[in-house]
Amino acid sequence: MQIQINEDKKELKQHGDYTFPVNLSGEMLSRYEGGAFFWHWHTEIELTLVLKGQIEYRVNERTYHLKAGDGLFCNSNAMHAGMRIDNQDCQYFSTTFHPRFLYGFENSILQTKYVDPVLNAPAFSSAVFLSSEEWASEILSLLREIYALYLQPAPDQELRLHILISEIWRHLYGHFTSCSFEEPSSSDSIGRLKEILSFIHTSYAKQITLEEIADHVHLSKSECCRFFKRHMNMTVFDYLLYYRIQQSLPLLQEGLCTISKAAESCGFSNACYYGKLFKRYMNCTPRQYQARFRPDRQPSRETLPQTD
Repeated sequence: MQIQINEDKKELKQHGDYTFPVNLSGEMLSRYEGGAFFWHWHTEIELTLVLKGQIEYRVNERTYHLKAGDGLFCNSNAMHAGMRIDNQDCQYFSTTFHPRFLYGFENSILQTKYVDPVLNAPAFSSAVFLSSEEWASEILSLLREIYALYLQPAPDQELRLHILISEIWRHLYGHFTSCSFEEPSSSDSIGRLKEILSFIHTSYAKQITLEEIADHVHLSKSECCRFFKRHMNMTVFDYLLYYRIQQSLPLLQEGLCTISKAAESCGFSNACYYGKLFKRYMNCTPRQYQARFRPDRQPSRETLPQTD
């Protein structure tokens, strides 16, 4: 699978509903195609507890290497992405909730005094929870309680979750008010990164050049390359190819077109080149990948790679 986003990278998934805007989910990186989830953002606040393995978690301009027992706060509307470390899987638990779950009524004192200052602080887009830090260890303990409720729901589940999440916010707010945070080195960097990604995500199916991407964000080609590599840890061209491969996966899964047509639909003019890249990124051929979702078709004699 892969996170579904619109052209502005906002996640389309519902995190709970209006009556109870909370979503609890157990996740594994291996469930995402390529072992990573794309850059995206959402209005909801996200709390992550790493259960097994490690994850490289990026939030705006910050990169975290989280291991089992660590946690992370990702603020509302912050861009974030996650990927494997050393090609190892990671199991983690996510608690996602809308800010109104904390304050209830619009313009209440809970909102204006305790929630909005945190949401509106660009320098506080994220915070890592380490058991070695007292304030964070208390939050980690509360996250483990939420995880226990996820595994074994209680009759008063919603009430318990509200109490636990409010208590987490109390500790988080206390940390926020007691520390000084450096402003991001460049306030428009994330906005510029969003523009580049948006251009790629909306134009990947046609032939696009580095010059077109650079012009879109008013940078020279060389500066665009340096900027993208600094923030994404990969070149613009590599990301474009990776994104095209990812966009071809649903076409192969649904079996509505040939492999050549899937390649063409995602911006590849050469099916052989597409197959070569597919093998590099997915560790199998397009035909082998398609066979996983088409049991009516016989796979090739070559052994399919094992999945988690």
